[in-house]
Amino acid sequence: MVHAHTITPAARVQVVGGLIGHAGEYGYVSSTSRRLEVSRQTLYTWTERGLRALAQAFTPPPAAPVATPALERAILTILVEGHASYRGIQACLRADRGQEVSLGTIVTVVQDAQHRALRQMATPVPALRRDIALDEIYGNDRHGAYLSVADVHSGAIWAAAGPVPVDGETWTLVLWDAQERGLRWQRTVSDGGQAMQQACATVDPQGLHHRDVWHVLHACSKVQGRLDRRVRTLQEQRATVARQAARVAAGQRPRGRRPCSDVAAHRAHVAHAQQVAANLTYLCGELHRLLDVVVLSRDGILDSTARHAELTALLALLAELSDAAPAAAQADLRRLHTHLTAALPALLTFAAALDGVQQQMERVLGAAGLRLLAWAWQRRAILGPTVDDLLAALPPDWRPAARVVLHAWESAVRASSAAETWHSILRPHLAVHRTLSPGLLALLVVYHNHHVAPRGVHAGQSPLQRSGLTDAPTDWLVALGYPPASASGGAAPPTRPILALERAA
Repeated sequence: MVHAHTITPAARVQVVGGLIGHAGEYGYVSSTSRRLEVSRQTLYTWTERGLRALAQAFTPPPAAPVATPALERAILTILVEGHASYRGIQACLRADRGQEVSLGTIVTVVQDAQHRALRQMATPVPALRRDIALDEIYGNDRHGAYLSVADVHSGAIWAAAGPVPVDGETWTLVLWDAQERGLRWQRTVSDGGQAMQQACATVDPQGLHHRDVWHVLHACSKVQGRLDRRVRTLQEQRATVARQAARVAAGQRPRGRRPCSDVAAHRAHVAHAQQVAANLTYLCGELHRLLDVVVLSRDGILDSTARHAELTALLALLAELSDAAPAAAQADLRRLHTHLTAALPALLTFAAALDGVQQQMERVLGAAGLRLLAWAWQRRAILGPTVDDLLAALPPDWRPAARVVLHAWESAVRASSAAETWHSILRPHLAVHRTLSPGLLALLVVYHNHHVAPRGVHAGQSPLQRSGLTDAPTDWLVALGYPPASASGGAAPPTRPILALERAA
């Protein structure tokens, strides 16, 4: 049984003071132990605790680390480039720089950068008429989303908001705010969401509003994948049906809840499913061809009217296919038919915008010349990836007219790919932070708009530079007002952020 002493804390302080004052004096600990009826080991423990308390009381607190420009750049670079949390930033700085930085310092630096980014996002947009893409991405729940307005051709983000409700009023406010900052557009492209359509009808009722082709083709590919999986499932059941048929032939009952023992009937089901999947593959291929920028036929280039007639016939064939499909596939095919029917009016808006240019250039180049130019455009990846390469292979008297029509084809707005590229930047940060504050969202917008492409057709240019702002800084931190890397001490960002993040996890 442990003996509990009754010494008060105040008396214990006096005892510990005496023990420290008579340290090294022979017999003092033993006499104190007998007088207080406390073991010698307890007295030694109290003495050590008292010495630690004295050392802590008289040791000056560590100086708070000063957020130097080099440290600020390192923190913000790891945050954005490394998709790191605040504790991940702390672990990276400790592992790669041997520097202990408190979470308070990291939060202060990030908040200051967010305030700068918010101020920059409120600055006016250059007054040029642009083609914009509207899109939204949800976070970790369906109660709020992040709305974005992207430049179709350059990829620059002109407006971003979130997390906010996805409705027509919110989208209307986003577009109005962009207009107040000077953004002007000549056409929009979106996935056809009801909220975006309502906002476009309110803010720009006379504008051109395109339907995103990629989302429509993606809906077709999802239905195609389900039909293909259904075919593979039926094919894998052949051996089971054969075994069931053998049991029935031997006078035994088939096994399973819904046994199938008719080999001929199952073979017919497989052939039917294969035919339906093949028919949908053909229809999807035709849809993809008709939604291309240039569609060639025997009589020349198809205009928007001819494309509309072809798509109407395609929808009629799809309706017949859904009626003749197996029961398991009819619901998917009917939903696809409804989706394409609703999207059709806005799918060919880009083609209608090309009709005037193609008709004018046909008078100059002739029908055969325009057809040849369209044939070369469809094979530009082989003949020459750029417009100048194609023009160089044409006769000199064709080049002025050919440049006009090639530029029209190249600038045709069919998809909201610029917004999808922006979403690929947001998704890793949503996975780490769960929710992006308006300040962090603005910080990512500034990073994206000033980020220089390291490769590809846009190598060496940032989205802002591609949009016409040739004097835009190529360092997003310089754009926020931080000194360049050379002026901040030449400190390079950590070279192993991923390794440090793995250690922190």
